[in-house]
Amino acid sequence: MTGLLIILCLLLIGIVVVQIGRLTELAVKIRGEGEAQLEVNDFQGKLMFAFMLLFLPACAISALYYQDSLLAYGPHTSASDHGALIDSSFNITLFFTSIVFFLTHIALFWFSYKYRGRSDAKAAFMPHDNKLELIWTAIPAIVMFYLVSDGLVTWNKVMADVPAEAVVGQDYTEIHAQGMQFAWNLRYPGPDGVLGATNYKMIDGLNPIGQDWNDVENLDDFHPSEIVLPVGKPVRVRITARDVLHNFYLPHFRVKMDAVPGMPTYFVFTPNTTTEEYRQRLGELDRDGNPLYPEWHEPFDETEPDGPRRWEAFDYELACAELCGKGHFSMRRVVKIVSQEEYEEWLGTQNSYYLSSIRNTDSDPFKGQLLDTEIKARKTEFNDNLQKALASEDDKIVKLQYISYETGSAKLTNLSKYELDNVVTAMNKYGALTIEVAGHTDNTGDAEANQALSQARAQTVADYLTGKGVSANRLRVVGYGQTKPTDTNETEIGRENNRRTEFEILTQ
Repeated sequence: MTGLLIILCLLLIGIVVVQIGRLTELAVKIRGEGEAQLEVNDFQGKLMFAFMLLFLPACAISALYYQDSLLAYGPHTSASDHGALIDSSFNITLFFTSIVFFLTHIALFWFSYKYRGRSDAKAAFMPHDNKLELIWTAIPAIVMFYLVSDGLVTWNKVMADVPAEAVVGQDYTEIHAQGMQFAWNLRYPGPDGVLGATNYKMIDGLNPIGQDWNDVENLDDFHPSEIVLPVGKPVRVRITARDVLHNFYLPHFRVKMDAVPGMPTYFVFTPNTTTEEYRQRLGELDRDGNPLYPEWHEPFDETEPDGPRRWEAFDYELACAELCGKGHFSMRRVVKIVSQEEYEEWLGTQNSYYLSSIRNTDSDPFKGQLLDTEIKARKTEFNDNLQKALASEDDKIVKLQYISYETGSAKLTNLSKYELDNVVTAMNKYGALTIEVAGHTDNTGDAEANQALSQARAQTVADYLTGKGVSANRLRVVGYGQTKPTDTNETEIGRENNRRTEFEILTQ
């Protein structure tokens, strides 16, 4: 019923409009078309003039009213070094285009009023005026030449790549941002400061960016959930796209670059304002203690009026400035600019994507091998344990944590040699060192068999050491079997801890 009433009302309005049109046509015929046209001209001319009086002041007033909400004005001055150049070029362009905007609109509406059709006026035709044409050609040409020249200078400075002599990881930081529907995949270099090679053919569910794991520079790269950068240090962003056109947009830093499938791009910028400094700018108070920017002192969440203010919850953001699909909005990522010390601390909490997700999977080209970093880490760990044992009065035992054997056998696995080489190095370094090499098992199986196995494994270790030049009279070999457990034999983890090879320092 409601729908029917709405349709009837619309039909009634249509009939009324048609009837008004017919009455107007009838009135024109009665008065004469000429007189009616003059009345329309007079009304339209006055309407144009009134619109000018309202429209142009509204443009200026609204711009002034909302200036604190616009980039480059109020608290929103650029947070990057190059951003000031862009804002300056924009203001220069705005100055000249505003003059043209207001003059042309004043002329448009004033002339529409002044030269409206009247019975006592006659049109004057000026088919050619050299002076006028020279003025309206030369002045725009001069202004355009200045604007283009200024823009070209700004462009060359803003779009410059890092200097050829700059060292990545020292003089600047390089990160990688890959756009996809609908997210940003972010990649940072690890301790080596260098991003590894990528290949789009290697992209899969486990390798979203297509990193080439044969490139050792990829092994320490990590994938953070947000962009964190140090203030005052240049950043070079590698920008790629995995599917459709995206746009890497950091509005507060005046960074905007397309992410184009098949065509890598980049942008270099230097953040000069930390997140906390920008928040303080938004929350600034005037001399009387009142908010300088009241809109930023409103609650961040309207449902929590006593919660954080908008300026307190502010974060820089990475957005996609292309309409890349209906999930486009979800590409927002938080960007944090922090001090160098905070940045270093954050880096220390990040884990290599390779080590956390790829290591020893079928995608790992180094599966079953030890990496140089792992060898160094194990050596450091062994040396630390050795020094503790040397310094201790009571605990002289060093567990060889990375020695393993084939199941039920005394044959060493290939990776055990790295730990044993650490023992050889220690024996060569400390010439007076004598040790007892001890083998242990859990309580699974026959006690005598366990005893024999532990003895054989300890002897295998001793044979490896003597084969590397360690004198046999500096070694004592003992198999303890299952008689000296260090953990419970009721759990698999406990039994694994009991199956061990260790040495005890006899003399040093």
